[in-house]
Amino acid sequence: MSSSTHRNELGDFLKARRKDLSPAMVGLAQDGGRRRVTGLRREEVALLASISTDYYTRLEQGRRQASVAVLDAIARVLRLNDDERGYMLELAGKDAERPRRQAAQRVQPQLRQLLDDLTHIPAMILGRRMDVLAWNPLAAALLGDFENVPEKQRNYVRMVFLDPSVRALYRDWTEVAQTGVAQLRMEAARDPKDPRLTALVGELSMRDEDFREWWGAHRVVTRGMGTKVLRHPVVGDLILDWNTLTCATDPDQQLVTYTAEPGTPSHDGLRILASWTTDARGSDQPGRAPR
Repeated sequence: MSSSTHRNELGDFLKARRKDLSPAMVGLAQDGGRRRVTGLRREEVALLASISTDYYTRLEQGRRQASVAVLDAIARVLRLNDDERGYMLELAGKDAERPRRQAAQRVQPQLRQLLDDLTHIPAMILGRRMDVLAWNPLAAALLGDFENVPEKQRNYVRMVFLDPSVRALYRDWTEVAQTGVAQLRMEAARDPKDPRLTALVGELSMRDEDFREWWGAHRVVTRGMGTKVLRHPVVGDLILDWNTLTCATDPDQQLVTYTAEPGTPSHDGLRILASWTTDARGSDQPGRAPR
């Protein structure tokens, strides 16, 4: 992805965000006439950010670079949250970049040890582009047997959209999928020249209409924490909290865990899966829960 394409991404993002706002939402009086555009006009954003309309127009068109101070002013006008502001700075080339490494990621030894020690908690390690780098047996029993997925296709977002069994696993599939797209958007800002990410986005855009629409919305979010509702084919409905632990020596690797409130049916369901995976590790198919 060229620098000019990256600038176009910034313009598309700014356009998408100002479409979300009305004059009333930012304290501007309604003019009473028919508006030709949805959301805020360019001149309204420029007025509120204390810059000229020409300056802002050229910024959206990729013909002008802006300082962090100006971008912060625009972020305030467009009511960007922290993730969206960080994404905008990445696209504008203002965020402090860390070294880009295109070599295949190797799971950090300490993270691998921690993963192996989590015998009663489903956990997996995600890398760049949300590739699934490693997992424990309970994660395979909960989310699906990653071992059966070709390594080049072992990507969490790809599986959410294109694997029917994974898609059927989530009761709140739309929310899970939209979050995955928003996280991929953030990845694209961090490394716009990543050919594997470009290929992944291209494939998903061609094969799934929802992905294509949500990618065009330019929503962004970082990996953090939340709740997912699963309908597991063996233990039934599960309400699980997920959280992420970022590796200090490689921030592109994160351990994702799934837990349930003790004493709940979801907690009991995880314990059943854990007992099955313990039994399975002594069989010919380690880490696989009976179906």
